Amino acid sequence: MDWISGLAIYFVLWWLVLFMVLPWGVRNRHETGDEAVRGEMHGAPVQAMMWRKVLATTIVSAILFAGIWWVVESGVIDLYGRGS
Repeated sequence: MDWISGLAIYFVLWWLVLFMVLPWGVRNRHETGDEAVRGEMHGAPVQAMMWRKVLATTIVSAILFAGIWWVVESGVIDLYGRGS
């Protein structure tokens, strides 16, 4: 796998994992017992903790990408259609 294909696969994988990680640990004001703020959505998170989620996304994506890279480089999946 060349580096451009690897970068493209990692980019798509990172965004997919981010959307899976976003709901982790989300609590709204009703769940925490805080008073609602006027004009705020009822489901808005009290603390989004985005840096923690970005870090988790990066780590999980790196592990998954390493698995994808191994599968492609070992020849289990022929990414370039060279055949066997």
